[in-house]
This record gives sequence, C-alpha cells and structure tokens, in this order.
Amino acid sequence: MTISVRLNDKDTELIKKYAEMNNISLSDLIRNAIMEKIEDEYDLECYYKALEEYKKNPKTYTHEELGEMMKEWEKEENENKEDDSDEEI
Repeated sequence: MTISVRLNDKDTELIKKYAEMNNISLSDLIRNAIMEKIEDEYDLECYYKALEEYKKNPKTYTHEELGEMMKEWEKEENENKEDDSDEEI
C-alpha cells in the first residue's frame, strides 16, 4: 500500500536527515514510527485495564510467591493430564 503525506519543507528536511543519520529508508522510518505509536497506545490501554483490576483486588505477590504459585499450577496441570490419559481406555 502506498500512503502520501504532505509535509512542509522544514519537516521534510528534518525527516530526511534523521533517516540518513540512522541509515534507514524514509519508508522504514515512517513505518517504525507509526508502529511504535500504536504499540505505545496499546501498552497504555493495557496499563489502564491492569490498574482497574488492581483497584478491584489490590492483592500483590512477591516474585517468590509467584514462583511457588506457578509450581502449583504446573503440578495441577500435570495431574490433570495424567487423569485424562487414564480415561482414554
């Protein structure tokens, strides 16, 4: 897809020089800038959702506690897999 963007001479020169300094094409520069903007907005949206969830349940866990919880989840998952394999007869 091709997209046209109207820029004044000053902005055009600045963008061209920036691309040259970073040894990238104008297309790559503009594509990367747009993708970074989208990612930043998505990250911000995820942050606000996580913040709302935290406000509803402000319980936090240490790294060690989370590690123990993950071990328990893996253990339960493995036990469930074993139970499922027993039923396949």
